[in-house]
Amino acid sequence: MKKLSKELIGASTIPIILSILSKNESYGYEIIQSVKEISDGKIEYGDGTLYPVLHKLEKKGLIESYWKIGESGKKRKYYKLSTNGKKELISEKENWAIINQIISKLWKIEPNLT
Repeated sequence: MKKLSKELIGASTIPIILSILSKNESYGYEIIQSVKEISDGKIEYGDGTLYPVLHKLEKKGLIESYWKIGESGKKRKYYKLSTNGKKELISEKENWAIINQIISKLWKIEPNLT
């Protein structure tokens, strides 16, 4: 299974995390597992990748965090999308849709490179 480039993963991390949190509140390990499952293992965040992004998003006011006892009885830090985060997600979706259109147009007119 081929992994995606670090650059592409880095560029898509924020919209991926915001999208996951738009569905449900979640904690770090659960976010990591969701991304791995959704991407069929092509994206695997480590703690060193995810938590700095979560802290950055929280500092920007795009997500909020709180401590909660999880189903396992462990105290976990949960994250949820803020009102500003919902607006940012809309903007991210629009931006990625434009990029997707541009690339799709380019690849339709290119000769077959394989």
